[in-house]
Amino acid sequence: MAKTFVFSSESVGEGHPDKVADYISDSVLDACLAQDKTSRVACETMVKSNVVILAGEITTKARLNYETIVRDAIREIGYTNNDDVFHADTVFINNYLTSQSPDIAQGVDKRKAKGKKTAEQGAGDQGLMFGYACDETPELMPLPIMLAHRLGRELTKIRKSGGKKWAWLRPDAKSQVSIRYENDRPIEVVNVVISTQHTADVEHAQIESALIDNVIRKVIPADLLNGNTQYLINPTGRFVVGGPQGDSGLTGRKIIVDSYGGWGRHGGGAFSGKDPSKVDRSAAYMARWAAKNIVAAGLAKYAELQLAYAIGYPHPVSVFVDTFGTGKVEDEKIARAVQKVFSFKPADIIKQLNLLRPIYRETTNYGHFGKAGLPWEQTNKTAALRAAVK
Repeated sequence: MAKTFVFSSESVGEGHPDKVADYISDSVLDACLAQDKTSRVACETMVKSNVVILAGEITTKARLNYETIVRDAIREIGYTNNDDVFHADTVFINNYLTSQSPDIAQGVDKRKAKGKKTAEQGAGDQGLMFGYACDETPELMPLPIMLAHRLGRELTKIRKSGGKKWAWLRPDAKSQVSIRYENDRPIEVVNVVISTQHTADVEHAQIESALIDNVIRKVIPADLLNGNTQYLINPTGRFVVGGPQGDSGLTGRKIIVDSYGGWGRHGGGAFSGKDPSKVDRSAAYMARWAAKNIVAAGLAKYAELQLAYAIGYPHPVSVFVDTFGTGKVEDEKIARAVQKVFSFKPADIIKQLNLLRPIYRETTNYGHFGKAGLPWEQTNKTAALRAAVK
């Protein structure tokens, strides 16, 4: 009998309150790194109504105008309409950023310190990070999250460049895709959910037909849609009040959207607003790079890599590989090969992926993985991995 199940993943648009917060935090990070690549940044943002709150710890030589960074980020998202309560030009900005704790700094810095085991750069915190890859899509990502992200990208594209025809669209949006699997392969889309903020003068029927015809059918392969596919478009019937006016947003609250859509485990650490000395971010990127190369090398159909760190210590305290029974060789052998080919020390991660540069706003929206051009999406270690498992 065929093994059948339905799996769902969601994505959110640039104007979702949590993504507004993420984008502001990553904008601050990129501004710091553009001037000072040694910046230590842990910037968190809260947005609600017409208020933006910055908090966290930043140590940098960069000279920044935080107000300009915040307003420009909000403007890029699209909160510039006359009826926006949360508006790029009128939000109130509260800045509670301070410098990094010297106790944390001594653990991260490449120097000796009393009680520190080595003089090497250590991890910025303890924690668990996971990387995942599978052969379902060209990006080696799970199909449900990739389709959810593509819906969001297309919705944003037509909102920003579609002209008067799409003037009723507003920045806040969410998407969700449920896919039926049979024998672990996707066979059909069971339902698609899109909720998008809109102006008060547009009818629900117009929104529904426009998004089914111009977004869903354009993005989702026709062979995955059928007469039984359910379309749930703005299922509450009305979504005029949205964005930070309707709900508070916080940096780091969409960690499953940011990673694998629930397919693959997550260690709990958020990404946005953190410089690469924070292994919550950099080691998660590194784990994705390694997992993707395992699959690209043909060593497994599915691969998940777990890394674990102790604050101030340069080596991961564990490296674990799981191929879910699809490995061409034993998982232990793949794990040994991975540690021969890649170095998981924080300083080496930063060097191997060239992370001390302002690339992080590119990651904020529609997932941190599966995007061409990001260094952890390279499949340039496949030959080395294949050689290492022999």
